[in-house]
Amino acid sequence: MSDDVEILFEQRGPIGLVTLNRPKVLNALTYTMVKQLHPQLQAWENDHSIEAVVIQAAGEKAFCAGGDIRVLHDQGKAGSPEVINFYRDEYRLNRYIKRYPKPYIALMSGINMGGGVGVSVNGSHRVGSQRLLFAMPETGIGLFPDVGGTYFLPRCPGEIGMYLGLTGARLKIADAVYAGIADVYVPADRHEALLARLVAGENVDAAVTAEAQQTEAAPLAAQQVQIDTCFSAESVDAILIRLEADGSDWASKTAEIIRSKSPLSTRVAYEQIRAGAQLDFEDCMSLEFRLTNRFMAAPDFYEGVRAVVIDKDQAPKWDPATLDVVTDERVAGYFASLDDNELRFD
Repeated sequence: MSDDVEILFEQRGPIGLVTLNRPKVLNALTYTMVKQLHPQLQAWENDHSIEAVVIQAAGEKAFCAGGDIRVLHDQGKAGSPEVINFYRDEYRLNRYIKRYPKPYIALMSGINMGGGVGVSVNGSHRVGSQRLLFAMPETGIGLFPDVGGTYFLPRCPGEIGMYLGLTGARLKIADAVYAGIADVYVPADRHEALLARLVAGENVDAAVTAEAQQTEAAPLAAQQVQIDTCFSAESVDAILIRLEADGSDWASKTAEIIRSKSPLSTRVAYEQIRAGAQLDFEDCMSLEFRLTNRFMAAPDFYEGVRAVVIDKDQAPKWDPATLDVVTDERVAGYFASLDDNELRFD
């Protein structure tokens, strides 16, 4: 593969094949990749020789570790409109993938977070390998779980979506299947065999089923009652009270993790996930675009990226600094209409 092309496209028989091609940086999603993927998917939609699309990634470490947040940080600090343009086009792409009229098969192997989730989990067929490591860690960098998280997180079993959104917990394959993030487990060394079946013209569902294997028992299943009990509370504060009352090591560590995240992000994410349960996908993405506009104009994202990516001191100074200082009015303001700047779909 050419290592100077960020995203590769090819046709193999009836399959349109996408390869994310930035393995040295964990296939982080750039604006260029977004702007190239969307029109290619449109072309394949209108190409009668293409029956399905498969998206995969170069290298073994990552499917896609997320958006290129260092670039977004630098552009945002400079006041560039490219930041908002990126999110607008990324969310339109996420919605297009969600509504894609042909099968869209994501071969998820390695790290899959943030922007990578947007181009995989929103597809019709989500195939995970034993190397899959899924997370939505955005509250730890002063953001919120976007790229469709407003829709898919509240549709996880019980309160698992709220747990994932507030903690950034990392899931391996068994938990990802249990949570509904992946549909099936296909070992990494069988992904080429699955692709070969599709190229040979096998029915997509039949091919995926033929290669799918059982996972081990999901640790999340054993924690479901505990998660539901704590994370069904009516606010972040109430969740923390229930975690403290639980008294287990897991509950104590979970409360500590939540308190380490951006307080503003945590409160917004709670309301976002609750709201998303009642919204269709398009309204979820429009809501996310409102939140993105507000977060890009606030300090926590830039401080979070500084602490985690640039200086790597892991000691962000959040503003506001604690949950009790984040007012309901401030949170509500993040969800207010953007009027003429609302995200719309063609």
